[in-house]
Amino acid sequence: MVTVKARIARSSGETALLPLAIPDLAEVEGFAKHLHALGRAWKGEIFGWPAEYTPERRKKPAGSKMPFTPADFRIGESGIWFYSMMWEKGLNGDGNRLMIGDMFFDIHH
Repeated sequence: MVTVKARIARSSGETALLPLAIPDLAEVEGFAKHLHALGRAWKGEIFGWPAEYTPERRKKPAGSKMPFTPADFRIGESGIWFYSMMWEKGLNGDGNRLMIGDMFFDIHH
Protein backbone atom coordinates (compact mmCIF):
# COMPACT_ATOMS: atom_id res chain seq x y z
CA MET A 1 0.00 0.00 0.00
CA VAL A 2 1.20 3.49 -0.87
CA THR A 3 0.09 6.60 0.98
CA VAL A 4 -0.16 9.83 -1.00
CA LYS A 5 -1.45 13.29 -0.08
CA ALA A 6 -4.66 14.60 -1.65
CA ARG A 7 -5.59 18.27 -1.64
CA ILE A 8 -9.27 18.65 -0.71
CA ALA A 9 -11.18 21.92 -1.11
CA ARG A 10 -13.10 23.08 1.95
CA SER A 11 -16.35 25.07 1.84
CA SER A 12 -14.41 28.03 3.29
CA GLY A 13 -12.28 28.15 0.13
CA GLU A 14 -9.20 26.85 1.91
CA THR A 15 -7.69 23.47 1.11
CA ALA A 16 -6.63 20.61 3.34
CA LEU A 17 -3.98 18.00 2.61
CA LEU A 18 -5.23 14.52 3.57
CA PRO A 19 -3.49 11.14 3.39
CA LEU A 20 -4.92 8.76 0.80
CA ALA A 21 -4.08 5.02 0.78
CA ILE A 22 -3.59 3.43 -2.65
CA PRO A 23 -3.59 -0.38 -2.44
CA ASP A 24 -0.84 -2.54 -3.90
CA LEU A 25 -1.93 -3.40 -7.44
CA ALA A 26 -0.78 -7.02 -7.11
CA GLU A 27 -3.18 -7.45 -4.17
CA VAL A 28 -6.00 -5.71 -6.06
CA GLU A 29 -5.44 -7.89 -9.11
CA GLY A 30 -5.26 -11.03 -6.94
CA PHE A 31 -8.61 -10.15 -5.36
CA ALA A 32 -10.15 -9.46 -8.79
CA LYS A 33 -8.91 -12.80 -10.12
CA HIS A 34 -10.30 -14.57 -7.04
CA LEU A 35 -13.75 -13.05 -7.68
CA HIS A 36 -13.46 -13.96 -11.36
CA ALA A 37 -12.69 -17.59 -10.45
CA LEU A 38 -15.80 -17.68 -8.24
CA GLY A 39 -17.89 -16.26 -11.09
CA ARG A 40 -20.46 -14.56 -8.84
CA ALA A 41 -21.43 -10.89 -8.74
CA TRP A 42 -19.96 -8.97 -5.79
CA LYS A 43 -20.23 -5.39 -4.57
CA GLY A 44 -18.65 -3.97 -1.45
CA GLU A 45 -15.56 -2.31 -0.04
CA ILE A 46 -12.02 -3.68 -0.16
CA PHE A 47 -8.71 -2.01 0.71
CA GLY A 48 -10.75 1.01 1.88
CA TRP A 49 -12.30 1.63 -1.57
CA PRO A 50 -15.68 0.79 -3.11
CA ALA A 51 -15.42 -2.11 -5.55
CA GLU A 52 -17.59 -4.30 -7.76
CA TYR A 53 -17.28 -7.47 -9.85
CA THR A 54 -19.76 -8.44 -12.56
CA PRO A 55 -19.41 -11.92 -14.11
CA GLU A 56 -19.50 -12.60 -17.85
CA ARG A 57 -22.95 -12.55 -19.42
CA ARG A 58 -24.02 -14.37 -22.58
CA LYS A 59 -25.90 -11.30 -23.83
CA LYS A 60 -24.16 -9.45 -26.67
CA PRO A 61 -23.50 -5.78 -25.75
CA ALA A 62 -25.54 -3.30 -27.78
CA GLY A 63 -23.52 -1.88 -30.69
CA SER A 64 -20.63 -4.28 -30.12
CA LYS A 65 -19.08 -7.02 -32.24
CA MET A 66 -18.38 -9.03 -29.09
CA PRO A 67 -20.52 -12.18 -28.80
CA PHE A 68 -20.85 -11.79 -24.99
CA THR A 69 -20.60 -9.15 -22.25
CA PRO A 70 -17.20 -9.61 -20.57
CA ALA A 71 -16.70 -9.96 -16.84
CA ASP A 72 -15.34 -6.83 -15.19
CA PHE A 73 -13.95 -5.61 -11.89
CA ARG A 74 -13.75 -1.99 -10.71
CA ILE A 75 -12.30 -0.40 -7.58
CA GLY A 76 -11.88 3.22 -6.53
CA GLU A 77 -13.52 6.58 -7.04
CA SER A 78 -13.59 8.23 -10.45
CA GLY A 79 -11.53 11.41 -10.49
CA ILE A 80 -9.37 10.32 -7.53
CA TRP A 81 -8.03 6.80 -8.14
CA PHE A 82 -9.60 4.02 -10.19
CA TYR A 83 -8.51 0.56 -11.35
CA SER A 84 -10.44 -1.87 -13.51
CA MET A 85 -10.05 -5.23 -15.19
CA MET A 86 -12.17 -6.62 -18.03
CA TRP A 87 -11.99 -10.19 -19.34
CA GLU A 88 -12.61 -9.46 -23.05
CA LYS A 89 -11.10 -12.81 -24.13
CA GLY A 90 -13.62 -14.79 -22.13
CA LEU A 91 -13.65 -16.65 -18.85
CA ASN A 92 -10.20 -18.21 -19.22
CA GLY A 93 -8.46 -15.22 -20.81
CA ASP A 94 -6.25 -12.69 -19.07
CA GLY A 95 -7.96 -9.53 -17.90
CA ASN A 96 -7.17 -6.20 -19.56
CA ARG A 97 -6.18 -3.60 -16.96
CA LEU A 98 -6.76 0.14 -16.78
CA MET A 99 -5.62 2.39 -13.96
CA ILE A 100 -6.55 6.04 -13.73
CA GLY A 101 -4.98 8.22 -11.09
CA ASP A 102 -4.19 11.85 -10.50
CA MET A 103 -2.84 13.14 -13.83
CA PHE A 104 -1.68 9.77 -15.21
CA PHE A 105 -2.99 6.84 -17.20
CA ASP A 106 -1.36 3.43 -17.04
CA ILE A 107 -2.71 0.88 -19.51
CA HIS A 108 -1.30 -2.69 -19.60
CA HIS A 109 -1.93 -5.19 -22.39
